[in-house]
Amino acid sequence: MMVFDTHDPLYWDATDLQAEFTRVMDVCNGCRLCDALCPPFTDVFDRIDQEDDKLTAAGHGKENPVHELKQADYDHVVDSCYQCKICYPKCPYTPPHDYMLDFPRLLLRADAIKTKERGKPLQHRLRDMITGDTDLSGAIGAAIPGIMNWAATNTLARTALETTAAIDRRKKLPTYYAETFHSWFNSREQKKQAAPLARVALFYTCMVDSNKPWIGKQYVEILEKLGIEVLAPEQECCGMPELGTGNIEKTTKTVDRNVKRLLPLVDAGYTLVAMSPSCSLMLRQEYAHYATDKAAAERIMAATVDPCEFLMRLHKSKQITLEFPVSVGPQYTYHLPCHLRVQNVGFNSRDLLKLIPGLEVTMVQQCSGHDGSWSSKKEYYEISLDVGKKLFTAIEKNKPAPVAGDCTLAHLHIEEGTGERALHPIEVVYRAMGLTTHLSTSSL
Repeated sequence: MMVFDTHDPLYWDATDLQAEFTRVMDVCNGCRLCDALCPPFTDVFDRIDQEDDKLTAAGHGKENPVHELKQADYDHVVDSCYQCKICYPKCPYTPPHDYMLDFPRLLLRADAIKTKERGKPLQHRLRDMITGDTDLSGAIGAAIPGIMNWAATNTLARTALETTAAIDRRKKLPTYYAETFHSWFNSREQKKQAAPLARVALFYTCMVDSNKPWIGKQYVEILEKLGIEVLAPEQECCGMPELGTGNIEKTTKTVDRNVKRLLPLVDAGYTLVAMSPSCSLMLRQEYAHYATDKAAAERIMAATVDPCEFLMRLHKSKQITLEFPVSVGPQYTYHLPCHLRVQNVGFNSRDLLKLIPGLEVTMVQQCSGHDGSWSSKKEYYEISLDVGKKLFTAIEKNKPAPVAGDCTLAHLHIEEGTGERALHPIEVVYRAMGLTTHLSTSSL
């Protein structure tokens, strides 16, 4: 059966992994509910069918073609998976079902073992250093934003980056700012709430901190206007980019440091609001699988919510009154990110937007194809745009409606695929509430 605990020695047993891969693929082959869901599933089922054809032609049609898959077949599935995790809610055999299938975590395990036992080419190790350490990238970006932003669009610089680290020269990269969210928050005069309605510890995330700091500023202003106390505790990347590189040891250290920092606030009654769907997914569903102190990680997981989910909880319980005196237009296209969808917490961002008078919201549940750093990899950039086609088509169909979505990484891919600049739902809510202090040019 599947081993989920990275601290269990069996997790690192390659022989056990191979047996588990065969077991899982046998179940998947008999179901095929995920066929055409994503390129990895399409590819592996095609490979199984090819093996089945060979067995049939040789007069062995009753034999199981899954048993004919080679290591290279499994490696291809592992390498091409971009961890959107949509197969998990689609699968009928996930825990607590007896089959205990968790295909995304199986592939993470396989990637970790492959990385540990076989290593990676230098080019890919350099890429992992760049895409896996977002805190370092953010620090450099804040120190020299002009150079970083120039390099992101300079043909020579992008060619050099592609040559040395296999990051596709065409991939749109995020913009950096000298003033990060956390530097702004730490330098501002803290607003005191005599009797706060609630207390929030903001997990502001790398993208909000370094690349779209105004979203965090706007959310803080909204919360404080509603009488909610806000803290921005010391923190670092949630660990998901490092997890995507197959470096479990580094991921665990990152998770452990964040758990140690955040646990006292959770125990003091603060709600953890994670500003990115990928980060809220990591904190809410993954931390206990990688943390050394699992009990502490579970308390972190239980206290974590999404920003719009938090506002909708307060609205539904009638603890706050939301007023929207400013019109933001007749229609928006709302993109539901994969990593928010798999958390199974409802459609809070859509529902929050629908509270704005006169606003019609069309929701699109399609993967953008960005998927962490996967779309920036030279070998997958073209495929990533193909993955995002259904979303791009839906956005084009709904034009001239602007686009809003919770995932700031997906914003980059939406802009590449459609030319439309995407907003976070908080940006739309902020404008509708008549707030203007922290408007960005992208919010106008």
